[in-house]
Amino acid sequence: MSTTTGHRIFSTTVASVYALYLVKVEKKGRTQDELDAVIRWLTGFDEAELERHLAAGTTFEDFFAAANLNPNAASITGVVCGVRVESIEDPLMQEIRYLDKLVDELAKGRPLEKVLRT
Repeated sequence: MSTTTGHRIFSTTVASVYALYLVKVEKKGRTQDELDAVIRWLTGFDEAELERHLAAGTTFEDFFAAANLNPNAASITGVVCGVRVESIEDPLMQEIRYLDKLVDELAKGRPLEKVLRT
């Protein structure tokens, strides 16, 4: 499946970036369970579905196509890689940046309840 914008991250596997997310949060004293909770909150996947996507080498494009995005995702605001996530026009890129932002917040020590907008 090709994307209209063809950004490289769209065809990158979630599992390859997940490994980097895990290193980032563990370096800051957070756990894999917390990382998984953040991903499940955003995507609506349960633990088994998340594991399946990671094992299958699902691309970001297919991962978010299968996701049921959390209705509170629009409350994720701020800057990732110098770009405001709320102003990103490409829906898929915005979803990927939402995930990046949540992982950043987790790594920065923000309480999980705040990261999950509860």
